Amino acid sequence: MTSPEKSARLLPSAVLAALRCSVCGGELAVSGHAVCCERRHAFDIARQGYVNLLHAKVAAGTADTTDMVAARVEFLGAGFYAPLARLLAARAAAQSRARLVVDAGAGTGYYLAAVLDALPAASGLALDVSVPALRRAAKAHPRIGAAVWNLWHPWPVGTASADVVLNVFAPRNAAEFHRVLRPGGTLLVASPGRPHLRELASRLGLLDIGEDKQQRLDTALAGRFEAVDRDRHEETVPLPPADARRAVLMGPNAHHLHRDGLRERLDGLTGTVEVTLSFQVSVYRRLP
Repeated sequence: MTSPEKSARLLPSAVLAALRCSVCGGELAVSGHAVCCERRHAFDIARQGYVNLLHAKVAAGTADTTDMVAARVEFLGAGFYAPLARLLAARAAAQSRARLVVDAGAGTGYYLAAVLDALPAASGLALDVSVPALRRAAKAHPRIGAAVWNLWHPWPVGTASADVVLNVFAPRNAAEFHRVLRPGGTLLVASPGRPHLRELASRLGLLDIGEDKQQRLDTALAGRFEAVDRDRHEETVPLPPADARRAVLMGPNAHHLHRDGLRERLDGLTGTVEVTLSFQVSVYRRLP
């Protein structure tokens, strides 16, 4: 059984200071194996190190499943998306005095861990609706604290508490991005370029990446953020069949394997597939 002292260490102090009770909005403190507010709303700290602040069920097909998370761990561990992690880390490093990074839709914590390596004085709060993902994220870096939450709802995070907000292939809540970032803070949004995985999309009939994706992003953030810069990375890599499958199984297409024979086409992949990887990191400045 996890001791109270160990439970406290699993939530870095900067993360605990930023978290709020998801019932009343009060500040939280560690009490035994839980975090509690002054009104005695309590949320258990799981033995893996995350805290679940949700008090409502999540709609089916919303959260990453155990199988999706396993595929992502294997695929990211092979280094295919390391260039994206480096782009994010390099941009975050400009906030050299950062104390808190909030990763909205953190998944397994892969990108947040890379950013924290570039910010040795910062801690990271991983927010995600997937419990299997946050079990991984909580252990991805010693300065990560993880909390289960639905990003479409107001976040259980203090106003102006973050120096950097990350959003990597995840839902975008512009109002909450703006609220939790301090004045002068940086928002980093990673999105797939139009050619991303196009060979697999064509071969397997995957969900399409819209041509107006970047325009929709800028429009969604308009009035709250100003675009400062953009980094792009594009390359073609050979994916063995197992990794090609993982690239599909770790993303939203995994929720639709039962449709139109996608599972059968995926299982039938053979031979190395030359695949385009295309990423874009957009840097935004918080407006007053």
